[in-house]
Amino acid sequence: MYPTIYHALLDLFGIDWPWTKLLNSFGFFVALAFVAASYTLSRELRRKETQGLVKGEKRKFITGKGPDWMDIVTNAFLGFILGWKFIYLFLNSSRLFVPGQSPQEHIFSTEGNFGLGIFLALAFGGWRWWYYKKRQLPTPKEEVVDFHVYEYTGTITFIAAVCGIAGAKLFHLFENPDEFIAFFSRPDLQSFLSGLTVYGGLIMGAAGVLYFAWRKNIPFLHLTDAATPGMILAYGIGRIGCQVSGDGDWGVVNAAPKPGWLSWLPDWAWSYDYPNNVNQVLGPSADTFGMRITDPNVPCWDGYCTHLVPSVWPTPLYETVMATLIFILLWSLRKRIKVAGVITGLYLVFNGLERFLIESIRVNNKFDLLGIQATQAQVIAVCFMIAGGAMLFWRWKVSQNLAAK
Repeated sequence: MYPTIYHALLDLFGIDWPWTKLLNSFGFFVALAFVAASYTLSRELRRKETQGLVKGEKRKFITGKGPDWMDIVTNAFLGFILGWKFIYLFLNSSRLFVPGQSPQEHIFSTEGNFGLGIFLALAFGGWRWWYYKKRQLPTPKEEVVDFHVYEYTGTITFIAAVCGIAGAKLFHLFENPDEFIAFFSRPDLQSFLSGLTVYGGLIMGAAGVLYFAWRKNIPFLHLTDAATPGMILAYGIGRIGCQVSGDGDWGVVNAAPKPGWLSWLPDWAWSYDYPNNVNQVLGPSADTFGMRITDPNVPCWDGYCTHLVPSVWPTPLYETVMATLIFILLWSLRKRIKVAGVITGLYLVFNGLERFLIESIRVNNKFDLLGIQATQAQVIAVCFMIAGGAMLFWRWKVSQNLAAK
């Protein structure tokens, strides 16, 4: 496992850059996931606008105005943070990021290079002032330009990220009441970033985006059809981060021998002990036990040198495979299906089915629901499948009515 990008670079390429300990491997793949979702959404919105399925708008802009002081101050602030904190950490990484210390101790402290921060604040702010002065006209003029729907992609991605992270945390706290009380009694950034529920992020992120679409008069079904293939792809990429970092999102114990017909499958893809997992599991954990790594052939990263005994199902790996297959299917169908909402319905059905199945071998809290043992994710997955089936039936009826006219 590679808890940070530093460990991956050191193990794979022999590169020793202490500053890369700032880059969490799970966060790296989450960032890639948002990039993938944003890219596919932009492509689909472009295609749909070309076909006249979604429409942009005319916007008025004033060009040639003087300096925008809010923009200048914002750039100066970013320059200060870059110089005061991040360049300082980069230049002093070999001294600051030593074994046994968490990078967060330095990231969220007051230490930094104040002089460099002031210098870059003046440089960034001054450059932005010069940018405006160079384009300033004696008399500002009004221009009307076309604004395309795909230009909202960045805003939609940002809304999905903010609402999604908040929702993922809230749903996790609801699922773990003991952590709910502890979090609000002693809130801190580390406890906020640990423990996220995917479905909570999906539901709240979707709610935020749909509200934005309503405000901007973007057709809901065309937007969701454009977004859902990228969403399942992003989910699969995010699960790579879970697998690479060993974030605790693994399966239950798998002590069964690998079947002969799967002899081609690597042993770690059947049952895995997650060495050097980012959770640093030591002692009892679900139905496994975290122990120190003693095998001389396995790297032992300072601060992370544990593995699971016995090994478990590598469920993030399986979810990545299933999510990729669902993406390929949805992406291949998106141009063939002409009825809005069908891609969304298929996404809901396959997403729910995939998650419902994986929960049977995945570590999670179970609830007693009318005498049936189920996880929160399984309940939501069933709701997704029902909603997806209803969506498909509704859109089929709509297509039938249109064909009869």
